[in-house]
Amino acid sequence: MQLRAEQLQAHLARSFAPLYVIHGDEPLLALEAADAVRTAARKRGYDEREVYTAERGFDWSEFAHAGASRSLFGARKIVELRAPTGKPGTEGAAIIAAYCKRLDPEMLTLVSLPRLDRTGQSSAWFGALAAAGVVVEVWPVERARLPEWIGTRLARQAQKAPREVLEFLADRVEGNLLAAHQEVQKLALLAPPGELGLDTVEDAVAAVARYDPYAAAEALVAGDLARYTRVLQGLRGEGEAPTFVLFAISSALFVLRGAAEGKPVEQLFGEHRLFNKPLQRAVQAAAPRHARATLEASLAQAALIDRVIKGVARGDAWDQFTALGLRLAGGSKA
Repeated sequence: MQLRAEQLQAHLARSFAPLYVIHGDEPLLALEAADAVRTAARKRGYDEREVYTAERGFDWSEFAHAGASRSLFGARKIVELRAPTGKPGTEGAAIIAAYCKRLDPEMLTLVSLPRLDRTGQSSAWFGALAAAGVVVEVWPVERARLPEWIGTRLARQAQKAPREVLEFLADRVEGNLLAAHQEVQKLALLAPPGELGLDTVEDAVAAVARYDPYAAAEALVAGDLARYTRVLQGLRGEGEAPTFVLFAISSALFVLRGAAEGKPVEQLFGEHRLFNKPLQRAVQAAAPRHARATLEASLAQAALIDRVIKGVARGDAWDQFTALGLRLAGGSKA
């Protein structure tokens, strides 16, 4: 069985599996998912806990032994395996596969992994985990869903906010979900229950947003120039290399141009190495809005940025990124 992180609580309320695998690239949500499984286990009498971290030099026989030996006191126990690299190696893969074949109903096994690529998810050891238990996929909260996510968290502490305040909060914490969680908790301490005004939130919340190049590309193709500009400024301030920003943007533009030529979008994602899921969705939604001529001009602008970065053309790469955004927005079919 495979679940998204937001489906886990409902699942745990009605059933419980002997093994859970949590993998993803959003630390806060992965941590909360693991906590939810542990809480459900404790309610069912799993009182003991053993934790194994598969770092360099890890003795995999320890994990194998944990699955084969019950508690000396006959209590139910939680066995946790944390694999920070997501690559158990030949020995670890074999032990994991064997472990899954002899799960003890008096034990709960909780495996925590980073986001696995297609190769990792196709491996025999991960397949054994998936067949034996429940796989919980953890995805980042996309910018479009962030205000709703913040609103839900505020409601848990008897607070709420109008849309403009939620958008303001989202702008301040985008790309940094752990900081978003902390800022929401801070509002519970600094403001009373009920509706929060913009002035109150502005005084309380720090600017802790973090951005990545794919967020810039996502805002660009979506036509959100305000967010695009804000992300560019954040990337520049954080010292991000413009080369990586250009790669993300160019990949999206090449896919959009191919879509304008009638090529299958899924095929184009592979050809241009565009594997970021939020950006893929943004490109698919934006494809009908952009004319081929505009995309050609935008790609020419991207080529100019490449020359600027390499020092063979004059100018400032970040200014040229802004010009690219204006060019693409100005050539929309709408």
